[in-house]
Amino acid sequence: MKKKSLVIGGSNGIGLAIGIELSKICNEVHIVDKVKPELELPSNVYYFHHNLIENDFTFLSKYDDINILIITAGFGRISPFESITEPEIFNCFFVNSISTATILNHFFNKMKSAQDFYCAVMGSIAGLVSSPLFALYGSTKAAVCKLIESLNIELEESHTENRILNVSPGSIKGTKFNGGKNEIELIKYLAQDIISFMMKREVLFIPEYDSIYKKVLTNYFNNPHNFGINSYKYKSQSGRLNLKPQVKIGYLSGTFDMFHIGHLNLIKRAKEFCDYLVVGVHKDASHKNKIAYIPFEERIAIVKSIKYVDKAIQSEAEDIDIYLKGIVKFDYLFVGSDYKGSERFNRYEDFFKDKNVEIIYFPYTINTSSTQLREYISNNSKIQNNE
Repeated sequence: MKKKSLVIGGSNGIGLAIGIELSKICNEVHIVDKVKPELELPSNVYYFHHNLIENDFTFLSKYDDINILIITAGFGRISPFESITEPEIFNCFFVNSISTATILNHFFNKMKSAQDFYCAVMGSIAGLVSSPLFALYGSTKAAVCKLIESLNIELEESHTENRILNVSPGSIKGTKFNGGKNEIELIKYLAQDIISFMMKREVLFIPEYDSIYKKVLTNYFNNPHNFGINSYKYKSQSGRLNLKPQVKIGYLSGTFDMFHIGHLNLIKRAKEFCDYLVVGVHKDASHKNKIAYIPFEERIAIVKSIKYVDKAIQSEAEDIDIYLKGIVKFDYLFVGSDYKGSERFNRYEDFFKDKNVEIIYFPYTINTSSTQLREYISNNSKIQNNE
């Protein structure tokens, strides 16, 4: 049987290691991730760029002929809950839990069939026990673990041999998770074990179970409260607390009068660079000595409804004011390339150079513009008045 596999989140760490190991037994391996793998890939491994945050799963239809599915996409950080940002909460649940459920749902009919289909999903030991200081990540993985457990019963009752393997490790050395580095040699044997368990249609694999996690799970079930207290103290003293959000926030502003495809393309492109996109809408067009045809309330309602926009707000007089007033502490500021070199943006560049904020200038593309629409309306109005 021709083996064709799909690894979602396979550009780093254990996902990349699994992809490389699968290339030895599969005709094709397809990696889907928001970043390109740093390593040179085997000739039968193909990369496709996609950010799950975009909430667009139409790409899955490209892979309807696969018979091996691996989902390793996910992120989290060890941190006090109060330091977690609102965008992080949404994105962590979306990537770790909602995306996993959506992807499994897409392929579930194939899993329920008599055709051989192999699947493994990255859960976590944090999803099996209470995990203070890792609460957000643990809760997203708890959802994944219960989802897999329940779906395996549905598969069993459908009289298919196919199963979903829940891989629930603790800390994995050799990955970028929690600020580490990709060291494939350190994790290739774990990748081989995961593939082996998956091909045997096992339903749960906890690496280092006998040596470490059997005792961990026993302690948790014997006294969950004491386990949580000890877990909190251990993490607090481990030096692994990370107070830096793992979400890259982008900001762009515009009047968005007479909304058209040029506006949509700008917003879509901005979203490709960041995890959470805030769009500022100008109250009017006076900053350009123009009149806005569409009322502010209608323009911001349109922007809010766009799937690439996570939050729409009223813009300030200058983009820099959004940052200075603490309204949005963005990592990226998006603007058209015609502003590059202007006094205003030279000032912005000087201000942001020591604040880890990158200004990204988008070149204008040939498409419909607000200026064209204004000219069209103006010209037609003149013609009608002459009539």
